[in-house]
Amino acid sequence: MISTPASSRQYLFQLPVLVAALGYFVDMYDLFLFSVVRVPSLKALGVTGEQLLPEGVFLLNMQLAGLVIGGVLWGILGDKRGRLSVLFGSILMYSLANIANGLVTNLSQYAALRFIAGIGLAGELGAGITVVAEILPKQLRSYGSVLVATMGVLGGITAYFVADQFAWRMSYYVGGGLGLLLLVLRVNVFESGLFENLKSQQLERGNFLKLITNAESLKKYLLAIVVGVPLWFVVGILITFSPEFGRNAGLVEPIVAGKAVMLAFAGQSFGDIVSGLVSQRWQSRKKAIRLFMLLSFLTMIAYLCLPVSSTTQFYALCACLGFCNGYWTLFIILAAELFGTNVRATVATSVPNFVRGATVPLTWLFVGLKPSLGLTYGPLLIGTMIVLCSLLALQFLEETFSKDMDYLEA
Repeated sequence: MISTPASSRQYLFQLPVLVAALGYFVDMYDLFLFSVVRVPSLKALGVTGEQLLPEGVFLLNMQLAGLVIGGVLWGILGDKRGRLSVLFGSILMYSLANIANGLVTNLSQYAALRFIAGIGLAGELGAGITVVAEILPKQLRSYGSVLVATMGVLGGITAYFVADQFAWRMSYYVGGGLGLLLLVLRVNVFESGLFENLKSQQLERGNFLKLITNAESLKKYLLAIVVGVPLWFVVGILITFSPEFGRNAGLVEPIVAGKAVMLAFAGQSFGDIVSGLVSQRWQSRKKAIRLFMLLSFLTMIAYLCLPVSSTTQFYALCACLGFCNGYWTLFIILAAELFGTNVRATVATSVPNFVRGATVPLTWLFVGLKPSLGLTYGPLLIGTMIVLCSLLALQFLEETFSKDMDYLEA
């Protein structure tokens, strides 16, 4: 029983939890750096005018495809070899890929390295959240998600300020250097006790095929993925392509994608804190997620439909979208709590990356609907469909707030 604030802080600020949080800082820096430097980097490589949108979508989809593949691979390794081996292996891969991104000279190289970076990025968050879920007592798991999420969002904000001060190539070098520095903290970091206990029993771990061929497990797995899709509709489309949405709103002054990303993640930082505290207050994951999902939908409508007369108003809507998106790590905690120790890392790593990967068909649909429905009604139709599906999926999932993590999946 955690009885005092001092003992709670002692649990929260254990080195493995801090490494998971700092890993997500570097993860988010890289993941959203492309959103910040998309336009200047593509222009430097010779892309101009109307080609900026489709080429940007292509590079984003290459990164997301890497995330999907890496999510499964790293997740399986997390259950077979340990959560921390994945945490550090993924940090090393995306750090080196980040540095290499600063050296590209053409679109083919850029696409290949975004794919490799995506594979590396896929492992860190799921492994980190699994460590947090298994190390912290159930009374503190919401606070753990707040800590990890806040550090991650600060990484996205840092990406904006670094890109604002330095050229896009240097911004990639900085991200890679931060990741390599983080690896120094690997010394003396210990593995989750639940995983060590499972490992000593010589039980089968990380069987992804068994996970998706068992009807009950597959149902939970798919429902968890659907719950998270609205998060990346907001980030991957509404915020990433904010310059295009700004022009569609009739703004004469161009919207700077990097500033929109920074404000959205500043809002999400606050939202992550509030959603974690709401979950703790209500003793419920589902109620907090449902609240923020509904708020996000209302803000989507405002972003797409309300008339805006200045960039200030538009950026304010971006910040509001970010705040309402502040249930990302709470959602991953929910996914981790839904499954037993023998497949927990597989689920917690692959589910968020399938959510990220869902942006690929969503961007295809976004681009496909643009000629007939434009940049207002096309995204509104997509957003409405995915929010309705996500609310329905959430309804069918169990409440996990007080669930004991020491159990195995059949």
